[in-house]
Amino acid sequence: MPAVTVMIPVRAAAATLEEALASVAAQSAEDFEVLLVEDGRDELTSEILQAWTRGDARFRWIRSPGDGLIDALAAGLASARGDLVARFDADDRMHPDRLAQQREALVDDPDLAGVGCHVRFFPDADVTDGMRRYESWLASIRGDPHDPQDPWGVSRVRREAFIECPLAHPTWLMRRGVLVGAGGYRDRGWPEDYDLLLRLLGAGHRLGVVPRVLHEWREAPGRHSRTHARYAETRFVACKAEALAQGLLAGSERYVLWGHGPTGRRLRAALAELGREPALIVEVHPRRLGQVIGGAPVISPEALLERPREAPLVASVAGADARRHIRNHLERAGWVELRDFVVAA
Repeated sequence: MPAVTVMIPVRAAAATLEEALASVAAQSAEDFEVLLVEDGRDELTSEILQAWTRGDARFRWIRSPGDGLIDALAAGLASARGDLVARFDADDRMHPDRLAQQREALVDDPDLAGVGCHVRFFPDADVTDGMRRYESWLASIRGDPHDPQDPWGVSRVRREAFIECPLAHPTWLMRRGVLVGAGGYRDRGWPEDYDLLLRLLGAGHRLGVVPRVLHEWREAPGRHSRTHARYAETRFVACKAEALAQGLLAGSERYVLWGHGPTGRRLRAALAELGREPALIVEVHPRRLGQVIGGAPVISPEALLERPREAPLVASVAGADARRHIRNHLERAGWVELRDFVVAA
C-alpha cells in the first residue's frame, strides 16, 4: 500500500488540470498514489484523467457516486489506501518537496494528527488585497523547528482556530485513521473543511504547520469558495458558534462577550440560536458603557477584572491589534486562553 494518498476532487478542470497533476507527479517523495475523484462529467476533463491514469501507475481515477464537493471528498476518503491523506485541488500547484516535508513532520511527531503548510496565491493579477492579508495571516501561524516544545505551531493553530481556518484545506496532510474516526467530511451547510478542523481540535487532536510555502493556491473569481452559499460569512460564524457551544461553552448557557461591534454581534446572534446568551458585555466604546443590551450589562475591561469570574469569555473583535490587546489584558490578570477564554473574529 502507498504511504500517502493525494486526494484530488476534479470537476470541469481541463484548463488547469495538466499543470496541477504535473506538479504532483514531480514530488521528491516516493511511495504515494494520486486518487482523482471526478465530480460530474466533462469530456475534456475525463480525457485528461484517462491519459494520466494510463501513463502513470501512481494515478487512480474514480467517479464520485454523489454530486458536489463533499460527496467527492467522502468518496475519496473511503477509497484512499495510504495511511496519510493529502488534500490538493485541481487548479493549484504543489512544491516538489511538499509531501516529503509534511510526511517528515508526522514521522518525527507521532502524536500529530496532521499538518498544513504555508501558501502563496497566484496569479498576481487576480489576487486581491484581502487574500494577501489572509496569506500573511496564514504565514504568521508557525512554530519554531528548533523549539522542542512546539516545533510545528500546534498551540498557535489551536489559539487561532476561531479567527479563520488556520490551515488552508488544500495543504492538509492528515492521518487517515484520524479523519475516519472523526466522521470525515459532512454537510452542515457551512464550510466542510472548517467544520472538520474544529471537530478535530475539539476532540483533542494536535494539528500543526510546516512553516514553508509548499503550496501555490490559485485565485479566481469563479472559485467554489467564492460562489457557493456554504462559504458565506454567516455560515463561517454559524460553524464557529457550534464549536464554541460544544467546547468552551458546553457547561454554561451564559458567557461573557468582549466586543459588540459587527463582529461580536454576528457571533452573539449565532450563539443565541444555540441557547447561549451573554451575561456581560465588555466594551471600550464609551457610549456603550453603562448600557444594558439584551439583558446584559455593558462594562469596561477594567471593571471585568474587578468582578469574580462567573462564566467563560468569548472575545469577538475584528483586527489583530485589538485581539492582541485583549489577550494581554486577560493574561496579565491570570486568565488562561482556551480554558477561561477564546479569541474569535
